[in-house]
Formats: sequence, C-alpha cells, structure tokens
Amino acid sequence: MAALRAGTADVRNPLVSSGLNNMARVLLLATTTGYQTRAFGEAAERLGVDLVFATDRCRVLDDPWMDHALPIRFYDEQASVSTIVEAARNNPIDGVLAVGDQPTVVAARVSEALGLPGHPPEAAAAARNKLATRERLGAAGLLAPSFVRDLLTGDPHELASSLVFPSVVKPLALSGSRGVMRVNDRAELVTAYYRLRSLLQSPDIRAERNTAHEFVLVEEFIPGREFALEGLMDHGALHPLALFDKPDPLDGPFFEETIYLTPSSLPPGRQQAIVTVVSQAASALGLRHGPVHAECRVNDRGVYVLEVAARPIGGLCAKALRFVRPTDPGVMISLEELLLRHALGEWSTDWTRETMASGVMMIPIPRRGVLRGVRGVDEARAVPGIVDVRMTAKTDQVLVPLPEGASYLGFVFARGDSRDVVERALRSSHARLQFVIDPEVPVLQSRHG
Repeated sequence: MAALRAGTADVRNPLVSSGLNNMARVLLLATTTGYQTRAFGEAAERLGVDLVFATDRCRVLDDPWMDHALPIRFYDEQASVSTIVEAARNNPIDGVLAVGDQPTVVAARVSEALGLPGHPPEAAAAARNKLATRERLGAAGLLAPSFVRDLLTGDPHELASSLVFPSVVKPLALSGSRGVMRVNDRAELVTAYYRLRSLLQSPDIRAERNTAHEFVLVEEFIPGREFALEGLMDHGALHPLALFDKPDPLDGPFFEETIYLTPSSLPPGRQQAIVTVVSQAASALGLRHGPVHAECRVNDRGVYVLEVAARPIGGLCAKALRFVRPTDPGVMISLEELLLRHALGEWSTDWTRETMASGVMMIPIPRRGVLRGVRGVDEARAVPGIVDVRMTAKTDQVLVPLPEGASYLGFVFARGDSRDVVERALRSSHARLQFVIDPEVPVLQSRHG
C-alpha cells in the first residue's frame, strides 16, 4: 500500500483524481448507527479505499463493517489517540474522518499527531461545546443571542429572575436538539431546568464523562426561519455543498427537525449572506480542514449561526445529496464518497451538487412507547418522487421523543424538478405511514431488588 500523505496545504494526492488505483487507508471514527457507517463502507469499496473504523460501540453495532473495528473510548481522548497512533505505525493512515459530534476532538488530535490535514483539536472542542461556540462567535462580532451559563445543580428560581423571556434552555454538549427547550416564563424555566438535569444525569450521558454536562446554557430565543448548510473546509476556505431550507417552523417548545429541502428557496443574495456568515463563524471557531455542518436562524436583523459542527450531516440525511463534476457529468457520487476523496487530498471544488431538487424527512417520534410495527411502507415508497423510505427504529424498541430522545423513527427521501414537488412528496409519503406504538410498561422491581 502506498502512503498517500498530504502534509502541507498545497500538496494534493493525484491518485484520488485518477481513480485511486493504489490502495489508500482512511480512518473513520464513529459513534453513529450502522446505516451511516455502512454508507461509508460502500463508498470506500467503490473507490478502492481501505476503510478502518474506530469506535466505542464495537459490541453494539450489528454491522459487518464493524467486524474489525478498532475499539477505543471517546471520553478518554489521550488513550484513544495513543491507541490509534500506535496502530498506524504498522498500518499507515492517509486520511481521517469523524461521524457524529463525540469523535470530532479525537479525530482532530489523531490528524495532528499523524501530520494529516484536519480541524485543530481546540477548534473541534469549541465547536462541540455550545458555550464555547457562543463566546467565540460573540468575540468575532457575529450576531448572537444573549446567554447565561449556570451550574446544573444551581437554583433555577434564582436564575429565572435574571432572564428575559422567551428563552431557550440547552445542554452544552448534546447533539442536535436533544435537551433543548423553549421557556416562556419563570415557571416553564424551572420545569425545563429540572427536566434537563434529569436527562444529563441519565446513565447513557453520564457514561460520556464530559464535564460540560455539569452546566446548563440559557439563551435568548431568536425568532426566524432556520437553515442548514453542509460544507467542507479546505485549508481554511469554506466550500458550500448544499443549503437546506427547513420548511417547518422550529419555535418550540422542543426543536425536532423534520424536513430538509435543497436547493434553498432564498434569493441568491440571502443565500450568499448565510455562506459568508457561516464562513466567518467557522474561522472564529478555528475550523480549518474537513466537513462542517452549520445551523442558522435568519430574520430581519441578519444571520444568527447557532452552531458549526466539525463533522458532516448526521443520520441518513446524507442520502439526500449527490454530486457531479462538470468535467465528467456522467459520474455522480454520494456525500460519503466526496468526503473520502477530500480526506485523501482531492479538491472538493471539483464537485457540485446535482441540479435536481432533493430532500429528506426525519420521521418524528409521535409519542413515547414501544414500537410494535409500521404499516404503509410500500404505499409510502410508491408516492411519485419518493426515492426511498428507510425505517431505522426496530420492532419492540422503546421510542423516546424529544427533548429526552436522540433518534428518529426513520427517513424518507425524495427528488424532483422543484423544491415544492419534493416537499409535497415527502409529506404525502409520511401521511401514508402508520405506527403501532404500545404504552411502555414500567419494570417492577421485587422487594429483593
């Protein structure tokens, strides 16, 4: 295997552009479900790339791609980096990618240790922490909500006296909208505060051993429409890949995302404004090389960047994106393949998103309970414009909606001639799905435990 290292900003790997005829090795750090890791594995097979997984879920992921995964613990960053660097002595790594928020700092530290391009570790850490993000964006002069940080063991009644409502209660380091709640008065603030405290003290979150979970962030609520930008940082320059509209209002009390649509319906000037501000935000955080996923709110005052994550879009949402190269329009690749190529040194600007409109619906969990089955999947797939309906929740799985939950029932994908056509197809498909959910039966303990 040839070592295809790109140790400086100007060095590019010509083997990627010529079809990766020599085997290259990419390390993928992941805590996510098997569906997303499988997509990377399939993309690596198409490219002829040796993909190595590092994860803390080797015994959890029921996926053949995980058969030879490198077991690490993301909460123990130093040990994880040492394990990976030691393994790389005999099996050199040519590129590094992270999927999910938790692995981003380890991925950055591995890239730094191996002399590979990537996001600086301190930038990845700041992007993963909502408080650090607020502080850095504010220091850069970007629009930002007012905020306060408080110990999770503090007195919410005392905190409430210093707030302006409506506000948003947030954890510092959970992904997506988990634990995020809008509060409109003091009573709602107190309720949300205790609810977040209970969530952050749950066993799965305590297992992360993250000191950020000892705090709560309360921000001013920012009205407006919400957008997501998928992009790649290329040695400090942002290359936007797709701008997604979120057509459903995200005004609370929880902030469950449902539909992403691209291309955006915004006028070109306002789209460019989002790209410009996200680029400034990424620079303020110190992000430099690799995937980024940004969430923004836009209103009459301008663009508010809510976060810029140092990783690609989550779940199966990447399936909504395909890319072409103007010099070879007959070839179309997935986001996973584009990320692998970029990790190995190919210019991301060689590729642009396809011209056809596309979108994804993250199927929300309607209520807590035990999933017994899903009806109407074939009918949902038969809706014109629908590309696929993928159920990721398993039969007999306990479903937990936001703000405590951390997953969706599944995903619906559509393509069409226009954004409106795609949105109608997604909503029509979702309307054909029926979910059989039984109440969750509490587990009773005996007197003897």
